[in-house]
Formats: sequence, structure tokens, C-alpha cells
Amino acid sequence: MKEFSVIIEKDEDGYFVASVPTLRGCHTQAKSLDTLIKRIKEAIELCLEVEKPTSSEFIGIQKVAVNL
Repeated sequence: MKEFSVIIEKDEDGYFVASVPTLRGCHTQAKSLDTLIKRIKEAIELCLEVEKPTSSEFIGIQKVAVNL
């Protein structure tokens, strides 16, 4: 069993979007969080069949303000 950090965002259309930083191109979307989690697990399994994860470590997210 291996754990992956997953970034989850909500887009302007109300969809939840998940991506896995350590697996290039590993992302999915869904209308509900429950469905999103199922889909990202499937996406991770598929990505692992063709790619080895990078060795980066997720530290966190920081909001940064800039003047527009």
C-alpha cells in the first residue's frame, strides 16, 4: 500500500478537480467529492502501470497576495 498527496480544487463550473503532483498527467474531475476520490484512486492505479512516481515530497499550500 502506498499513499499519494492529492490536490483538490473546485473549478468555476462547480466540478471538483484532483491531481497527483508526483504522477505526471494524473488527474480527474467529478461533481461530488465521493466520486472524485473513487476516480482519482483509479487514475493513480492506471498511472502507476506506465510511470514510476517522482520522489518529491508535498509540503503544503501557501496563499500569496500580489497587487493587480
